[in-house]
Amino acid sequence: MATERYNPRDAEPRWQAKWNEESVFVTDNNDPREKYYVLEMFPYPSGRIHMGHVRNYAMGDVVARYKRARGYNVLHPMGWDAFGMPAENAAMQNKVHPKDWTYQNIATMRNQLKSMGLSLDWSREFATCDVDYYHRQQYLFLDFMEKGLVYRKQSKVNWDPVDNTVLANEQVIDGRGWRSGALVEQRELTQWFFKITDFSQDLLDALDTLDQWPEKVRIMQKNWIGRSQGMSVRWEIVAETAPAGTQEVTVYTTRPDTLFGASFLAIAADHPLAKEAAARNPAIEAFCEECRRAGTSVAALETAEKKGYDTGIRVKHPLDPSWELPVYIANFVLMDYGTGAIFGCPSGDQRDLDFARKYDLPVVPVVMPRDGDAATFAIGDEAYVEDGVMINSRFLDGMTTDEAFETVAEKLGAQSLGNQPQGERKVNFRLRDWGISRQRYWGCPIPVIHCADCGVVPVPKADLPVKLPDDVTFDVPGNPLDRHPTWRHVACPNCGRDARRETDTMDTFVDSSWYFARFTAPWEDKPTDPKVASHWLPVDQYIGGIEHAILHLLYSRFFTRAMRETGHVDLKEPFKGLFTQGMVVHETYSRGEGMQREWVAPADIRIEELDGKRRAVLLATGEDIKIGSIEKMSKSKKNVVDPDDIIASYGADTARFFVLSDSPPDRDVIWSEAGVEGSHRFVQRAWRLISEAAERLCSVDAAPAHEGEALAISQIAHKTLKAVQGDYDKLNFNKAVARIYEMVNALAAPLTKVASGETDAAYTAAVKEAVLILIQIVAPMTPHLAEECWATLKQNGLVAKANWPAYEDALTRDNEITLPVQINGKKRAELTIAPDADQNAVQSAVLALEAVQAALAGQTPKKIIVVPQRIVNIVV
Repeated sequence: MATERYNPRDAEPRWQAKWNEESVFVTDNNDPREKYYVLEMFPYPSGRIHMGHVRNYAMGDVVARYKRARGYNVLHPMGWDAFGMPAENAAMQNKVHPKDWTYQNIATMRNQLKSMGLSLDWSREFATCDVDYYHRQQYLFLDFMEKGLVYRKQSKVNWDPVDNTVLANEQVIDGRGWRSGALVEQRELTQWFFKITDFSQDLLDALDTLDQWPEKVRIMQKNWIGRSQGMSVRWEIVAETAPAGTQEVTVYTTRPDTLFGASFLAIAADHPLAKEAAARNPAIEAFCEECRRAGTSVAALETAEKKGYDTGIRVKHPLDPSWELPVYIANFVLMDYGTGAIFGCPSGDQRDLDFARKYDLPVVPVVMPRDGDAATFAIGDEAYVEDGVMINSRFLDGMTTDEAFETVAEKLGAQSLGNQPQGERKVNFRLRDWGISRQRYWGCPIPVIHCADCGVVPVPKADLPVKLPDDVTFDVPGNPLDRHPTWRHVACPNCGRDARRETDTMDTFVDSSWYFARFTAPWEDKPTDPKVASHWLPVDQYIGGIEHAILHLLYSRFFTRAMRETGHVDLKEPFKGLFTQGMVVHETYSRGEGMQREWVAPADIRIEELDGKRRAVLLATGEDIKIGSIEKMSKSKKNVVDPDDIIASYGADTARFFVLSDSPPDRDVIWSEAGVEGSHRFVQRAWRLISEAAERLCSVDAAPAHEGEALAISQIAHKTLKAVQGDYDKLNFNKAVARIYEMVNALAAPLTKVASGETDAAYTAAVKEAVLILIQIVAPMTPHLAEECWATLKQNGLVAKANWPAYEDALTRDNEITLPVQINGKKRAELTIAPDADQNAVQSAVLALEAVQAALAGQTPKKIIVVPQRIVNIVV
């Protein structure tokens, strides 16, 4: 009989309403089943979701639905990372309040996410700009402050004079603010800090326990924490070159073994010695100012041209006082790292080598490969950075680098400069305390009050929350809280005198550093219910982009430790399993060249294919459009696809199935119209095959076949079930999709036979069982289609509530296997035989093969080697 096409515009809203009506995805904290917490990194409410969101949340939804079917009590919440500069920029550009802009965007994006059919517990939804949320964040701040994990100090910051806020080092690119493009200024500001360095070693050590994290992410975290074992070495300044009152400069080094290769010292532009020199020399001051304007991220330092300025200061070599070295101010040395001073060994460090070549400084090789020749070994354009054997290093010659390290450490430890050892062993960390002060309105207010008499006074918890005032203006640059007529003025909680509120707000990374804990009980008056939070945490599966692999994850790990110290949770690590998905990428299209290039959106073109060649045509005019490279979807290059358009045209299940199917989930997926249409055809084909046979299938009870013609059908179903179950456990979604395609292909003919009435009850029952298995294994990916098929087969309840099917082990085993047969190493035949056949049976069957007999031509084999279930080798 004719069957209507599957209509997602009808089916999807209907099943979403049914799930909502039955509260299928609302999680009960008192459910006694084993817990499973799956969480995708929550989105910033920029206005609309993009295909990257679709992929991220589809992956998390497959995990949530699968684990729910496997019998877990699943927590799968959603919220909004809602504070930040874009809302303030929108306020200035569009004359709209940041709150209104943010909540309008949240409403739009919530509707978009709901149209995807995600199995989210929306009852736990919150935005970080909700007063209820940032109230509890202020509570945490006060607890951290009481525990000594918060402090305030003068700090040099990158100041964006256009956005009027502090920028992290990584947000300064070529000396300009990453968002505004303004030249960044260096300012001394009093900033609030979290003492993340208190946990440096623990944060590092615990990475070894996170065996369900990608190794690349753990390496990135280790490098960011940056533990190094080295020495703090004190260099005496030559008296006649020393600034008044200064006698020495301290250098931290991880390579004291290379001291005899030193040719200069380099200091940061903000080092006290540099400031002394700059005060006496305008040229040095100008150079220091140039350094301050440059990017200070690791990437910027590595790629920038190495520049220096000779201060005229000279130091004595710690192992030979008669040897003097120049002290340069260098643009690649930062005050934040080590002591703000290094010694340069050009032969052992590429950065130092580039610097030495530029300023004609000596390059003395001091380490060579173990098999090198000291008489001929030289340094060319590349430094030798490996370990090896010491040369040109006096009493160290012939030692290994490790031996030389120990020798120098002992020698400098025994020497004195003044009344202290000239060298001391020291462990250093690259990690610095987390500066959280931001000079902007749209953030969580820092709950402290400044009193002229009492100093810094925490806001009493009973007076929380410190709410942002709504009556602010953005007609002039700067923080509106600073110029608000009443908000900042408050009585001191201690003495009652006039005082003022802190007008800095918290870095938005703070908001996202504990939201996963709040989701466990977002109705609690305190930040968490410690018992409930400790039950749900750590998050069993966290999913998000690799761009958050360092700061967000590191700050969340710190926050969990700080919350443990203050009694809010009873664990240290927030995320047990971590998965970093790839991006969604798309071809770019453009017309014109150079400055005249104009990007064209995919929706505005038509792709034609003729004789294997692809051509892009502009729909409006018919003109040819250049097809460019495949790149991350971005508004600037217009290579974006609106999820609403895809869902409206094909349905949410098609969009979900495509982003899960095309490539391994940790790699980029290339969006293509052909790929989406292929996924849509699958949805329609699966529906047609099942619905056409539904009447006959409903007439029997599902049962597997163990013999006869239907045995193969049951074997395919149970093998696929077992394999897909393993794929879901490993997040191999694309492999699961491939197996499901194969299963549908295998069931096409049997379903057609059933629909035509050509099968008996046992065969029909086996097909029905296979179809029910298919519906359940595809349900996590295409949940609406699965519900429609489930209802068509008159199954009780919802697929979303159904238990995961169990496979029969006997039906997953092959009755026969195929072994390649080699004669003298060359494949001559294949043998199909039972997998449990013994060696004699295999040998007899091989010799009976016509192809083997022809190849042997009457020769008697010297040996027959049978590798069980792998291969047979015949030697003649």
